[in-house]
Amino acid sequence: MATLTLDWNQTPPAEYRGGALTIGNFDGVHYGHAALVAEVGRQARLVHGPALAMTFDPHPLQILRPDLFQPILTTTADRAELLHACGADHVLILRTTPPLLQLSAAEFFQFVIRDRLDARALVEGPNFGFGRNREGNVDTLATLCRQVQIGFTQVSPVGIAGKPVSSSRVRAALVRGAVREAAELMGRPYRLRGTVGTGRKRGRTLGFPTANLEQLETLAPGDGVYATRTLLGQQPWPGAANIGPNPTFGEQARKVEVHLIGFAGELVGQILAIDFIDRLRDTRPFGSPAELVEQLQRDIEQAKQALG
Repeated sequence: MATLTLDWNQTPPAEYRGGALTIGNFDGVHYGHAALVAEVGRQARLVHGPALAMTFDPHPLQILRPDLFQPILTTTADRAELLHACGADHVLILRTTPPLLQLSAAEFFQFVIRDRLDARALVEGPNFGFGRNREGNVDTLATLCRQVQIGFTQVSPVGIAGKPVSSSRVRAALVRGAVREAAELMGRPYRLRGTVGTGRKRGRTLGFPTANLEQLETLAPGDGVYATRTLLGQQPWPGAANIGPNPTFGEQARKVEVHLIGFAGELVGQILAIDFIDRLRDTRPFGSPAELVEQLQRDIEQAKQALG
């Protein structure tokens, strides 16, 4: 299994060519995306080639409509790793550039799918769009494949609780703080990545030192207190995270602070991966630091129970 980043007009190595292909942003890599990759694997065996997932970095909306762009759900590296875990033999990341975005649907099909990848089978869902201004859709792709005798398979959406699984549905759950619902849609806990900043060190004085996350790489869930696991290297640490302002001390700026239960050490400057397991409570002001400490002790116990 390998991951490769290229410009759209570069030809990948032979092991990426002549197989089955699915294309998308795959943000969140949820159960719907997993179904696409599973079907790519089946088609790859039929054409005796690799199962290839192709995605883009950065997200096209960052270039086309930066005013509408929202934080991503998975970093590019995590996305590639998850697509491999779903069954992709290889992940190809195309650098999103203005020339790529100006390709018509027919040009993208000819130059990228046929010339560069020599794809023998395509797999997509019903909402697939491609080409300049998303002029091509799944019917366009099916027609182009049929004209050159490339196999095409459309995969139906995966439904959970009576509704299709989608990246926008995962995002909506996270914004509400419903991290367990998001996990049900993705098949794993939601992961937030960020770099530990200096902070005010107030948690240390209260007896609950926190890592203050800055330079967030993915979407922060809605305000609240959560049970979390934080990866330090390959070791998971149980913890509790607070997202939101700190009204007890009159601070209105939204922050992400994580307390690692039982950890003693310096984290400033490190990039942390934090998995959100459950939401414990809302953020709220307390009458005194002592009252806040009592609540933090209860939060820690609740987090331990939630984490098993």
